[in-house]
Amino acid sequence: MESVRKRLDWYKATILPHQAALRERVRRILPRRDDLDDLVSEAMTRAFATVEFDHIVHGRAYLFQIARNMIIDEVRRDKIVSLSLVADLDLIAIDSGAEARLQARDELRRLEAIIETLPIQCRRAFILRRVHDKSVQEIADEMGLSVSTVDKHIGRAALKIMQAIGQYEDLGFGWSIQKRRGTASDRPGSSASLS
Repeated sequence: MESVRKRLDWYKATILPHQAALRERVRRILPRRDDLDDLVSEAMTRAFATVEFDHIVHGRAYLFQIARNMIIDEVRRDKIVSLSLVADLDLIAIDSGAEARLQARDELRRLEAIIETLPIQCRRAFILRRVHDKSVQEIADEMGLSVSTVDKHIGRAALKIMQAIGQYEDLGFGWSIQKRRGTASDRPGSSASLS
């Protein structure tokens, strides 16, 4: 009976506090997973059933490794492997930068989705300027537009993107891109911020 009490105390102190973090990490890596709760519960159960539990002092790392191994085993059984899943499996590892990488990846996906909603000319001008780092003159030449029209497209795109980010933040979701406040040249849509 004493060994059961010792195991339970270890579990409560070392493993149980990390259940929510594991659920969140797996949810972020595998957002379409229907059996998320089952996977987390199974990982928690396997951690509790560990034979030499008293040797495990880093419960979070141990629990995350169990979940990672379970997902790898499942992928091997399915024999259909998504490349993004393979890349994301490393994010279950417990290094200090994993959470930041997940946040950045989520924000990049949101930004891509926002950019896809832009009108074609705005989107193209914005991508040529911000992604391919072309000058406004080069973009105007490539698109067959005047420089002022390209400026307007880029400004409109930047404004729509910032509005979408603002709406996302208003819904209570985080976004680590810092809003710049200050002079008019710092505001989205101004020609100084778009060059």
